[in-house]
Amino acid sequence: MDVDWHAIEQKWRKKWNEAREFETDPNSKEKKFITVAYPYPNSPQHIGHGRTYTIADVHSRFLRMKGYNVLFPMGFHYTGTPILGMAKRVEAGDKEIIDGLKNIYHVPDKDIKTFSEPIKIANYFHEEIKTGMIEMGYSIDWRREFTTIDPVYQKFIEWQINTLKEKNLIIQGSHPVGWCPKDQNPVSQHDTLGDVEPDFTEYILIKFQFEDFIIPTATLRPETLFGVTNLWVNPGTVYKKVKVNGEKWIVSAECANKLEFLDKKIEEIDEIAGSELLGKEAKVPKTNRDIPIFPATFVKSQTGTGIVMSVPAHAPFDYQALKDLAHRTPYFADKLRSIQPISIIKTEGLGEVPAKEICEKFKIRDQDDPKLEEATKDLYSKEFYGGVLKENTEQFAGKKISDVKDDIKNWLIDAKDGDVLLELNNAPVRCRCGAECVVKILTNQWFLNYGDKAWKEKATKCLDRMSVLPQEIRPEFNYVIGWLRERACARQHGLGTKLPWDK
Repeated sequence: MDVDWHAIEQKWRKKWNEAREFETDPNSKEKKFITVAYPYPNSPQHIGHGRTYTIADVHSRFLRMKGYNVLFPMGFHYTGTPILGMAKRVEAGDKEIIDGLKNIYHVPDKDIKTFSEPIKIANYFHEEIKTGMIEMGYSIDWRREFTTIDPVYQKFIEWQINTLKEKNLIIQGSHPVGWCPKDQNPVSQHDTLGDVEPDFTEYILIKFQFEDFIIPTATLRPETLFGVTNLWVNPGTVYKKVKVNGEKWIVSAECANKLEFLDKKIEEIDEIAGSELLGKEAKVPKTNRDIPIFPATFVKSQTGTGIVMSVPAHAPFDYQALKDLAHRTPYFADKLRSIQPISIIKTEGLGEVPAKEICEKFKIRDQDDPKLEEATKDLYSKEFYGGVLKENTEQFAGKKISDVKDDIKNWLIDAKDGDVLLELNNAPVRCRCGAECVVKILTNQWFLNYGDKAWKEKATKCLDRMSVLPQEIRPEFNYVIGWLRERACARQHGLGTKLPWDK
């Protein structure tokens, strides 16, 4: 027998509506309040919404059956910049987004014409999502419907923000953030195409002297400075000569662009081809040793400064590149003969030249072998957690790598032999407006102080008392509390609530 499921749906939705089944008013029963992440109305309801709100609805109905007086309202999250980014793209006549609105979301032309106003987009998809929730039969009290830009809700947000500030959980300072250079706004996962959280890494810049210039190289391992034998440049790259806070540097064009967002004053002087640097010498900071500059194809202009320091005893890329160079380029034969790997780290289970052992273990062909990435991670992990610096590392000898990394960084920076470069490690990340994001040091900005240790302890204790379903995802919450750091909580554009103390 065929069942008319659609008729059954309509029957029960009609009965629930007529009986005002889900309209909740105070009574003598024990109360339960159900809330869930509000939908963001920049597209119609999708399968993710269906999953999220069905779980909340099932929970609401279960509690009602247990005799509780259940309040289940629904909000719509208008705050933020994604809708603003959409509106700008529509206003600019962006073919991709307009085709998507027409052919995927089936938005009528008359409505698309209004979408240059962000609020029109939000209102349109708000109604689209609400209609879907009603069709799904969700047990929501629609008298309690609201948006995050309603005046009453904005008062709630102001109270939250003021309370956090009073508790010193909102602070003003200078911190790195993901940044859209076009919108001039901080960005997080919600603001990017594909919902990608900008994830960045702090590199230490080590400054090598070259004639009247500084050649900075970016590294995650400042301790390997003591084992440097040469520098690598890509002969096909045209480098920039720039003044950085008064110092003359040679870096890639991409690096010069990144430095501008890191609170540094940049002034372009000239250009120099990578090929012009080959065979010349630079001076190692602290030890004042002269080392040669060699070519390498693995050096990418978009990574770090576009110039790399070579530590062949402990870096598989460097070991292999020197080996390749000896076979391929007789021009550097004399200089290559004088280079011997300098071993500076003792690690149980590894010999005098660990990079050589790892390259042989992974059967590396040449410096373009994709297995070099895996070989590098393998070695770096072993040395970071188990390595101890040898006697040729000055005052740091005998110390574990994991304990001394920050000490060496500060030692270099304090002597002006080092600096810091922040770089996206999941680039390219694009804002919803289409612009490529960067890392920026925001000065005098307001931040949620998620790096606060006392807050982390309280949040962890709170989580320990919570019921989490399914239980297997509990470690994910602990992980996020662990890595959270200062996060910008005010922006110049978008929908939302004005900062109470600085409107």
